[in-house]
Amino acid sequence: MKLLPFKVVDKNGKPHLEVEVKAGDVRTLSPEEVSAMVLTRMKETAEAYLGEKVRDAVITIPAYFNDAQRQATKDAGAIAGLNVVRLINEPTAAAIAYGLDKVADGKERNVLVFDLGGGTFDVSVLALDGGVFEVLATNGDTHLGGEDFDQRVMDHFIRLVKRKHGVDISGDARALGKLRRECERATWFWSRLSMSKYPS
Repeated sequence: MKLLPFKVVDKNGKPHLEVEVKAGDVRTLSPEEVSAMVLTRMKETAEAYLGEKVRDAVITIPAYFNDAQRQATKDAGAIAGLNVVRLINEPTAAAIAYGLDKVADGKERNVLVFDLGGGTFDVSVLALDGGVFEVLATNGDTHLGGEDFDQRVMDHFIRLVKRKHGVDISGDARALGKLRRECERATWFWSRLSMSKYPS
């Protein structure tokens, strides 16, 4: 079990997160509400940059999302005050970001997209024809991504603190929160290095 700074609780047969917002103020949130908070923040950032209100949104989702997950994403958008115009698969979004939709040589192409995200690793094969994308196949590991690297680094330091100082911090939410932030900062830094030397 991953060490999380919050509890996962059952509410009406669905998982919810129990978080302490302020001292003594505990809230139970659905996954859609948490996603809506992220989308609200992104909406505010976009509005500040554009200098105008944002009402419509296209949201990227993993290619393997089922209908319930897609609907939950739309619901989160609505909670955030957005009109979700379309959901677009992340591999398609990556191909568009690299300008593959602008290739106008008239040839049909197959494109292999690797997506190592925060919590997943996905590989997709796309067919590209005249700016139209079709996901032909997708596979991956829903339990391998940046969060997993962060967790491994955290586990290492939890063991190190216990071995060197005789203190088990695995039950201390505040210490885990601080450790997680530092581990995320370290893995973010490492992921931005253009190359590294492997010690021989």
